[in-house]
Amino acid sequence: MSRIGKKPVIIPANVTVDVAAGNVVTVKGPKGTLTYGFHPDMILKVEGNTVIVDRPDEEHLHKSLHGLTRTLLNNMVVGVEKGYSKELEVNGVGYRAEKKGNQLVMRLGFSHEVIMEEIPGISIEVPGPNKIIIHGIDKQVVGQFAAEVRGKRPPEPYKGKGIKYSTEVIRRKVGKTGGKK
Repeated sequence: MSRIGKKPVIIPANVTVDVAAGNVVTVKGPKGTLTYGFHPDMILKVEGNTVIVDRPDEEHLHKSLHGLTRTLLNNMVVGVEKGYSKELEVNGVGYRAEKKGNQLVMRLGFSHEVIMEEIPGISIEVPGPNKIIIHGIDKQVVGQFAAEVRGKRPPEPYKGKGIKYSTEVIRRKVGKTGGKK
């Protein structure tokens, strides 16, 4: 039995979970509503203030989907209750970020400004010129958007310039020595 899959998903008092036909799950909470269609073979049961995920048999596909389904469902519950956020740092001389309307405008050492539109389900906060915080209720969307922002100028190992996650550690390399042979 899957260690993660057999744990029940606890539903907080201010969150509701509805399982419709075809395993379409709708989770409503104070931050918003998320809907996701899970694999039809998975068995989802709402019992009181918990959701129990079960699998029909010991087939390899069902074993793989068991823990995944439970984790995705738990991420939905946590997202509508508390939300998710990713924090990015902009490092480099002249590198900065600012928010204009619903756009994230970044100066990253190119000859032009890099502009990214705020997508639905995401809110961008720029508390300082070197810090970007991305908020949302869908963990996958928040992570994907943060990865796209980071991908505009990933950190390089020699000077550490670029956009990195606040928890990320950049392994630095030693540059040229410049000596003669």
